[in-house]
Amino acid sequence: MDLTVLSGQLGKYLDMPTSLPPLELWKPELSGDIDMLIKANGVWLHEGQEIKREKLVRLFSTILKKEGKDYFLVTPVEKWRLKVDDQPFVAVLMHVIERDGKQVVQMITNTGDELELNNEHILVTDSHESPRVLVRSDMYARLSRNVYYALAELAEEKEDGFYIKSNGLDFKIG
Repeated sequence: MDLTVLSGQLGKYLDMPTSLPPLELWKPELSGDIDMLIKANGVWLHEGQEIKREKLVRLFSTILKKEGKDYFLVTPVEKWRLKVDDQPFVAVLMHVIERDGKQVVQMITNTGDELELNNEHILVTDSHESPRVLVRSDMYARLSRNVYYALAELAEEKEDGFYIKSNGLDFKIG
């Protein structure tokens, strides 16, 4: 099984663009706060109601930007601050492949982002030793319980904790 199969299981958005817009080029003034919240479990709420249209959540996730500790939805002409309970993404699926004799851990987030644990997408633990993986631009995905347990099965114990290997790199998971 590879990411294409996993993406199909997740309901990947086949008719949506996979490239991200150039958020770094968009610098509008703050338009204000929007009554939108990304809960710790990855559910997006608008005015207290869950956004159930997956394509809309995916679209919003592509224009999500972090500045300091704040998160914003950004377009070329608007910038709206929203709230995020924990991390804006959740890693919901994981798969391990072998490439050039090395183990490679692949993940998919709740918003359809595909990534591999490597130098660009690092796995870190926070003060509670809860792992999260860098998705993009200082925005992380918390690992879902099933992804965390799947990683734990791959872990090897070292002197200072448990580690997994991906792309020839060691990542501490606890």
